[in-house]
Amino acid sequence: MWRENNLWLHYVKNIMAADLTSAMFLVSFLRRTQINKTYAAALEIIDLQKYKVIRQEHKVKSALRERANVPFVFVACKN
Repeated sequence: MWRENNLWLHYVKNIMAADLTSAMFLVSFLRRTQINKTYAAALEIIDLQKYKVIRQEHKVKSALRERANVPFVFVACKN
């Protein structure tokens, strides 16, 4: 199953990947995920279909995941 050319390499930030392209993808994905988690505290969701504003951080995170493509749901900054 494992051949000599299929080795896992250990890259920066504890990324384990088979090649450099996969490692770069994983690093960018993890960075994007971390940024989304950090910015969720500064965001609020305005849902015009349900006439409500979502301000709690855990509900904002779930709304970003679930309602990303729903019309009349907007992401706004609290500042």
